[in-house]
Amino acid sequence: MISEADKLTIGLVQMSCAADPRVNLDKAVARVEEAAARGAQVVCLQELFGSLYFCQTEDAAKFELAEPIPGPATQALGRVAAARKIVIIASLFERRAAGVYHNTAAIIDASGEICGRYRKMHIPDDPRYYEKFYFTPGDLGFMAHPTACGPLGVLVCWDQWFPEAARLTAMSGAPVIFYPTAIGWDLNEVPAVRRRQLAAWETVQRGHAIANGVFVAAVNRVGVEDGLEFWGNSFVCDPFGEVIGRAGQEEETLVVRCDLRLVEETRRNWPFLRDRRIDAYSDLTRRLRSE
Repeated sequence: MISEADKLTIGLVQMSCAADPRVNLDKAVARVEEAAARGAQVVCLQELFGSLYFCQTEDAAKFELAEPIPGPATQALGRVAAARKIVIIASLFERRAAGVYHNTAAIIDASGEICGRYRKMHIPDDPRYYEKFYFTPGDLGFMAHPTACGPLGVLVCWDQWFPEAARLTAMSGAPVIFYPTAIGWDLNEVPAVRRRQLAAWETVQRGHAIANGVFVAAVNRVGVEDGLEFWGNSFVCDPFGEVIGRAGQEEETLVVRCDLRLVEETRRNWPFLRDRRIDAYSDLTRRLRSE
């Protein structure tokens, strides 16, 4: 018989955003409440849910969107977490100090208190994703955050393309890795390219689940903002990479029940962590391997 300790119900809030941060926070709170009412024990919001995705341009005025952690958003979500006895993962534009800003996921425990934070480590700089203008790279490393629901791993968006990040997070003891995300395609992109982009995004994350024997939960935003259409398709996959829950391309609160025993079971049959050649990987600390 499966005990309750073996189960974890995950809620992913996939939503569109408005220009007014108060509207977004109110919507996020309502969606978190909905997920909790449906049994979610951990609810993860999408990347930078508090505003439109402002990184499409370089505009110093957008720094006004940042807030401290703890701050108004974590306080509002903390009240929900405490009332519902759930864990909330909230991706925020953090003002750490004057001139120092981060793309940060705050982990709010069932007590309503912040029990961890993860600052995005890999910062993109591409057309419509000018994040290096806004965000200082993270300095807290990769870790499993202790919560009332057990240890949880959190990475953010661009981190999802890097196997090293998933590996180190899994090695820290996280049976689940959450990826709050804001990714979409250009409105002028042709359908064939759209399909390839979406397939690559899903495939690489399912690969992290398989290679590390963990659950992966990726939550993306939806809606059209300026020239980007965010593609949604939030999903949860098990340690063998099988998708066990998926959202569409509209607003949706996805709730998925996970059997954490699959972590042990999968790793026994596919012992990748056992067979790692840690004595042979020193060159991974180099940009490129020397000749």
